[in-house]
Amino acid sequence: MRRCLAMLPFALLAACSPAAPPPDQKPPKPQATPDNAVLGSPGWYAWVDGRLHISDDGHGPDQGSDEWNRAVQHKLGQEAPQSPMGSPQWQQAVDALLRTRPAL
Repeated sequence: MRRCLAMLPFALLAACSPAAPPPDQKPPKPQATPDNAVLGSPGWYAWVDGRLHISDDGHGPDQGSDEWNRAVQHKLGQEAPQSPMGSPQWQQAVDALLRTRPAL
């Protein structure tokens, strides 16, 4: 009986510990971020597009166009940068904002 009581804390600890995913199951792939993508580059535009869902399966405004910039501005709502849309300052503000907020 004492042996069972002595092992009870270990059993509870093992039962409450999170299980590791099975080795054949891969963890979910995080959304790629352009850690070294230059602002205004195709990789950066694709990342912003993916975060804000501007294009729908490749259908939508051309990335970086005035229409695309307006769509980004609209999706960001009140948080949207006040710099002229498409300017380097605007891109930098969009980048900083998207890096600090959860994906939509």
